[in-house]
Amino acid sequence: MLDAVSLDQLRTFIAAAEEGSFSAAGRKLRRAQSVVSQTLANLEGQINMPLFDRSGRYPQLTEEGTALLSEARAVVHGMDAFKARARTLVEGLEPELSVAIDVMYPMTSLTDAVGSFRNQFRHTPLRLYVEALGAVVQPVLDGVCRIGVIGSMPVVPEGLDAEKLLDVPMTTVVAPSHPLAARRGLLRARDLEEHVQLVLTDRSTLSAGSSYGVFSPLIWRLADLGAKHAFLRAGFGWGHMPVAMIQPDLDAGQLVRIALEMHQPETPGIAMFAVYRKDAPPGPAGRWFIDRLRSVSKAPSELFDGLPSNSMGRQGMVTPGHRSR
Repeated sequence: MLDAVSLDQLRTFIAAAEEGSFSAAGRKLRRAQSVVSQTLANLEGQINMPLFDRSGRYPQLTEEGTALLSEARAVVHGMDAFKARARTLVEGLEPELSVAIDVMYPMTSLTDAVGSFRNQFRHTPLRLYVEALGAVVQPVLDGVCRIGVIGSMPVVPEGLDAEKLLDVPMTTVVAPSHPLAARRGLLRARDLEEHVQLVLTDRSTLSAGSSYGVFSPLIWRLADLGAKHAFLRAGFGWGHMPVAMIQPDLDAGQLVRIALEMHQPETPGIAMFAVYRKDAPPGPAGRWFIDRLRSVSKAPSELFDGLPSNSMGRQGMVTPGHRSR
């Protein structure tokens, strides 16, 4: 009977355990609750042990179910990886590579990878879309882009694999004319609440209800990083920026650092990850591109020349995308 256990049964078991009820598992799997219940009953019959205790309002994993859950996940993940690898072998070299890039990603690293990609894969067009927050992840989830490079949205959605690339140093700044520039010592949360914070907006709904590094109720949401940079220099508010992008402004005194109590000893950096769907991993060209991005090793001050406020285009290899954030 054990030989008859199917991947479908294991996926149903995992969904029921993770969702907390058979009805919720049914919604996730787009099946009727009765089908989920019957599938699990058949699985329990085949392995000759109960996986769920159904005596309460909601089913609870038994000790046996808890012990087998990790094994079920390993089996399903292994089969997904097997199918994904087989798909990439069948597909061969991608006819085109589409990549969504976080606007915070260092330009020096990106241009290095793009230039090398053009030389390595002359017949594979590369399309880049510059976005922020969830708008980087959404096209990957939707299958529009094979790869995403994320950072400003720190949460990796379920269904995506992530590979660490690098860290982008950040700092918090204002214009010298801004009232916060005259404050000495560490600024507390209540000090910041009286002043406008400039933040990037998200075109997607993935980060709806979430905020990252936002401490003021007075918020101006801007469409791209270039606009945020200009507004900071104009003294319209305070905000977090990549260090290397604004280093010339700091050197010239056009922007000044402020120290936040909650960000000691320094403003946290942004970790950048390459993400892709588990069921559609990158092919040869995509894998090469990710490895190239990871291999770039530069001093922090050299990492960021600043992504342009509009997406890039060059000889048809990098075609126009969406406006950056």
